[in-house]
Amino acid sequence: MDLSTTDHLLAALAAAGAGVINALAGGGSLLSFPTLVALGVPAVRSNITNTVALCPGYFGSAHAQRRELSGQRTRLRWLGLAAVAGGLCGSVLLVSTSEKLFRGVVPFLLFAASGVLLFQDQIKRRLPPRSVVHGDERPSYGSVVAIFAASVYGGYFGAGLGIVLLAMLGLLLDDVMPRLNALKQGLGLVANVVAALFFLMSGKVVWSLALVMAPASLLGGMIGGRLVGRINPLVLRAIVVICGLAGAVKLLLD
Repeated sequence: MDLSTTDHLLAALAAAGAGVINALAGGGSLLSFPTLVALGVPAVRSNITNTVALCPGYFGSAHAQRRELSGQRTRLRWLGLAAVAGGLCGSVLLVSTSEKLFRGVVPFLLFAASGVLLFQDQIKRRLPPRSVVHGDERPSYGSVVAIFAASVYGGYFGAGLGIVLLAMLGLLLDDVMPRLNALKQGLGLVANVVAALFFLMSGKVVWSLALVMAPASLLGGMIGGRLVGRINPLVLRAIVVICGLAGAVKLLLD
């Protein structure tokens, strides 16, 4: 593809912003994915490139919250296996989807992800209140199935995956929110890494963009992970929702 230096700079900035947003509020792909589409990258290739490029950001935010993951090895093992299977299924589904079909579906996925992000606080308020840590019990089969389903979505599209995971974990596991948020980061990392590894063999990654976006995403994720609890994410969330809605409208009009 004929992409300029400015195009690559814009993609890197979008990836850095997505890394920060994924750690703070979730939904970073609503910023980076529409950016790639706006640069003229086909929708399927944009989504695949975005998934590959943002993986380091998930690692950065998960690493920054690693203390809250300690003592959750049993949960992470079982739910991680579900995330692996779901991420792989979703990525296979995406590669098998035609550009025309994906462009027809993705505006509605963007609308849905933007809506979930917009009403994130309302979703959190509906989660059972928790004030006590309840250990590292083996998750129920229902929890495993729910994480698998969310990870299929994550492998296929991924925008808003963190919010979906956090809502499911809040409903299905009995623990405090910081530990559930860290578990969400770990599962999101697993699902995205599996999908990205599959995409590496698809021949649809725009490597010049991925190579500048990946380190920017890592830096953003590490910064965002350290800012969790210290910064109000409402402004960032508003920007992401606007970007997601604008991207959806643009795809519909095209």
